[in-house]
Amino acid sequence: MKESLIRLRASSSKGHHSGCLVDGPTLIRIFGDAVAEILIRYDGNEGRLETLDAEFLGVVRAGEYIEVRAKLTQSQGTSRRFECTAHKVIELILPNGPSARALPEPELVAKATAVATVPRKMAISPSLNVVRNAG
Repeated sequence: MKESLIRLRASSSKGHHSGCLVDGPTLIRIFGDAVAEILIRYDGNEGRLETLDAEFLGVVRAGEYIEVRAKLTQSQGTSRRFECTAHKVIELILPNGPSARALPEPELVAKATAVATVPRKMAISPSLNVVRNAG
């Protein structure tokens, strides 16, 4: 598996700012979870997130639904590179209101590049799809 998809509703406990806006660290944590899923499926180990460079492009409010995707774009030795996106798919009509609507097109609200590493003994050779015993 070289891609991950997480769809979730932004919890009301995550609305920290005026208008119940969800903060950036919440999206970063979800990006990290999506990367970890790929690492577990690809390498059998959740690895360690080394860097994550994120750009926030839109607003997410508590109660809205987002889809977070991560895609493994490069695998070399023990290093893995990922492209991540977060799209809002359902938005509230009024902040703090009960009415919502499905967006006709998902709205890109954040994107990131991430680099993670896995322990050498767990690194998989993509061409052979077997675990290397690098000791």
